[in-house]
Amino acid sequence: MNSEVKRANFRHMKDGTQADWDIILDELKVSSSGLADRMLAHLRELEGDCGGFIVDRLTHCLQTATLAHKDGKDEEYVVCALLHDIGDTLGPFNHADVAAVYLQPFVSEENHWMVKHHAIFQGYYFFHYLGLDRNQHEQYLDHPYYARTKEFIDRYDAPAFDPEGETYPLSFFEPMVRGVFAAPKQSLYKKTS
Repeated sequence: MNSEVKRANFRHMKDGTQADWDIILDELKVSSSGLADRMLAHLRELEGDCGGFIVDRLTHCLQTATLAHKDGKDEEYVVCALLHDIGDTLGPFNHADVAAVYLQPFVSEENHWMVKHHAIFQGYYFFHYLGLDRNQHEQYLDHPYYARTKEFIDRYDAPAFDPEGETYPLSFFEPMVRGVFAAPKQSLYKKTS
């Protein structure tokens, strides 16, 4: 262990002191300052992974964000569009949940809900090929974010598999990602007003 690095002294949380937690919170600030870089790095790992689709997963994410940006959506929405499938490789059976968990502290309730539920809504286009009900999204017809999520799928997610489609580079979106991940809007570890 490097003696220059400050570390908490407890071996069981019941023994933690304010001094210990001050050290841990200082390290959290350092770690969280690199969060946008880690998100971008993981997004880059989607390059070359097509998963059977005609374009790779990174291109799909970039096209989704490009379409949303060109349609005038705000920065937070565009970042949600960019990261909506970031969980594809880490959570292939619940990718929408993975993306939603990453985004939740940093985005509005409606954008979080949209990302969390987008897989059910996109199922309209293919669930019937899997022997599933393609209309599962209709269980949310009365939800206040139903129309927002349906629009996200129909206008940005579903058409973003085009090898010739306009695709802004990741560098275009990097400042947006950094802005959204600069500070949490809500967190278990943050006092609410």
